[in-house]
Amino acid sequence: MKPQPHENLEKKVKYKNPFGTVSITAESRRLIDEALDIKMVTRGKYVREFEERFAQLFGVKDAVAVSSGTDADALSLAVLYDYGAKREDEVIVPALSFVATGNAVFQAGFQPVFVDVKRETLNIDVDKIEAAITKKTRAIMPVHLMGKPAAMKEIMAIAKRHKLFVIEDTAEAHGAELNGQLLGTFGQMAAFSLYAAHIVTTIEGGIVITNDEKMAGILRSLRNHGIVGKFDFQRIGFSAKMNELEAAVGIGNIRIFKETLKKRRRNLLYLIEKFARFEEQFIFIKEEKGEKIGPHAFSIILREGLPFTKDDLVADLDGAGIDSRNLFYSMPTQCPGYRFLGHKIGDFPEAEYCGDHGFHIGIHQDLELDQMDYVVETVRKFLKKRK
Repeated sequence: MKPQPHENLEKKVKYKNPFGTVSITAESRRLIDEALDIKMVTRGKYVREFEERFAQLFGVKDAVAVSSGTDADALSLAVLYDYGAKREDEVIVPALSFVATGNAVFQAGFQPVFVDVKRETLNIDVDKIEAAITKKTRAIMPVHLMGKPAAMKEIMAIAKRHKLFVIEDTAEAHGAELNGQLLGTFGQMAAFSLYAAHIVTTIEGGIVITNDEKMAGILRSLRNHGIVGKFDFQRIGFSAKMNELEAAVGIGNIRIFKETLKKRRRNLLYLIEKFARFEEQFIFIKEEKGEKIGPHAFSIILREGLPFTKDDLVADLDGAGIDSRNLFYSMPTQCPGYRFLGHKIGDFPEAEYCGDHGFHIGIHQDLELDQMDYVVETVRKFLKKRK
């Protein structure tokens, strides 16, 4: 696949509309200084405080902080070994996601079974899940891509019928809701990424939430080499601990969570309204009845039959100082590292279409409405030229 303009790491551009941002509060800076002064930088009181505050934010019993969102996925899955799962058992995941979703399944020792998505929602097509279930299936891991809720009512019903676990990949959906219920509270566990671009960030990091005290205990063991107590290694684990400096950044971000979420939603809803004029050219993320998107970014997918390509539009936006990222790829068919699974182009047509024709732009808290207007006007001028 040809690299996109925004994938050229050599290019030094000061973007008018940068894709992402990082919020580091004065409180975080103070806590970092305190941790450095007392030389307590490994997992300690700030990590515990961050976990407690994150659990309170989502109204759950436990939150277990780890070193990345990928580890959050992988450790959540590894918990299932304590519930009878075996190596090489299967986990159902959407074909379209950041590649970490599929990687985490392998890292936990399972086999991902991919299901196509719906182009309009970016999320797993629930009508195709049951056909993918086998005797080896142990869990479904839906992804709430771009912060848009997956169809959790239907997914939970399928899981109940087939006695499967549900682990939500909520990496991009901080604060999102479905019918008044926060995403991350539907399944037995939910994994969050705390990477720099997300609403709550620790720069790098991840966290798992659950209402099951046993699962929380297993997660704490898994993140520290499978240890229980001082030096009793009861299971095969990971080295996936969060440190105090990261937790300090996270504590500050939780303090400003509502403000950050409000700004991102303002930008998202504004773009949804303004992009209505481009319905004939693009499919873009929308907020449906009962949904409250926890925005990660604004997705744009070109409709079929247009006289220009995604590369053309991305290059034009890039030239105007609007940063963007590809809308991920179909993991089993468009990511070369997955070729050993034997899938071929055409097996997941919706995910592949999104990968070939979709990208996303920033709507983060440091962007203002005039910058959203700049995006709309730049796209309008591009379409006028391309008619």
